Amino acid sequence: MLIVMDAAATPEEVRRVVETVRRLGFEAHPIPGAQRTAIGVTGNRGTVEPAAIENLPGVLEVIPVTAPYKLVSREAKRENTVVSIRGVPVGGNKLAVIAGPCAVESETQAIEIARLVKDAGATLYRGGAFKPRTSPYSFQGLGPEGLKILSKVRSETGLPIVTEVLDPESVDLVAEHADCLQVGARNMQNFTLLKRLGRLRKPILLKRGMAATIEELLLSAEYMLAEGNYEVVLCERGVRTFVNHTRNTLDLSAIPYVQRISHLPILVDPSHGTGKRQKVLPLSRAAIAAGADGLVVEVHNHPEAALSDGPQALLPSMFAELMDQVRRLAPVLGRTA
Repeated sequence: MLIVMDAAATPEEVRRVVETVRRLGFEAHPIPGAQRTAIGVTGNRGTVEPAAIENLPGVLEVIPVTAPYKLVSREAKRENTVVSIRGVPVGGNKLAVIAGPCAVESETQAIEIARLVKDAGATLYRGGAFKPRTSPYSFQGLGPEGLKILSKVRSETGLPIVTEVLDPESVDLVAEHADCLQVGARNMQNFTLLKRLGRLRKPILLKRGMAATIEELLLSAEYMLAEGNYEVVLCERGVRTFVNHTRNTLDLSAIPYVQRISHLPILVDPSHGTGKRQKVLPLSRAAIAAGADGLVVEVHNHPEAALSDGPQALLPSMFAELMDQVRRLAPVLGRTA
């Protein structure tokens, strides 16, 4: 159920409605909007009788929410959510571009790539300190040392840091160094981790699972919003299909579909979505044209020697070309880069 407050409702009237919902034994989630506040009601196993709520001062209407995901839906919030990652907006008029290596390999490597992508126009820096790999013998990341390097990258370049967290036990450690915590495709349905991140109150980048439907992606986001964290960014990164000309099948149709049914911003990762660097630029252009709120792109200065995902990493010159293309394409769509 969704309680829509009048545009002129006072904070006291909002508080009273929240208290009433909680007295009825449900959870209340105030969602401030540009024009008015909405209050999502969860925890109810059936229809809630609206009579106890609809006549309270400041209440405009009570709306049943039919989607299985309540708080991430357009019914809960009509305008787009803009998530701020250390002052960088994601989901607004300006396109966000997150760039950097798949894995942090050394301080020199991380800082050099950070300076290159910043000069080209990246707004946030990505790099994995913890790497979940298919093979137990593959490079697993530098761990805590990698996190310290990422902190130094931020201090040297000013770029906010996005890095992956693997489990609930390491959330606090990663949060000390990261400005946005990434939930990778393999962990999209790690519900214990999602609940913990929901209580963190820090921006989260949630990647779509390799075989996940859009509904499953949105329900994973719902876990975090239900715990009180509304700073969630979605990411389409390709799904597994039967084709072999590309690592994954990048589902660009997910962008307009998600934007129709959810208020959360959505980025596209064409690096994992294709697995081949020569496909990254054309798919990046297509993602922006389809309405994505930005890109997550892997860049490496020596991809032939990369310890993780070298074949899909752009060379710095290719990333500079990509940013030039994005800057030229954005105004056509009424956006900036």
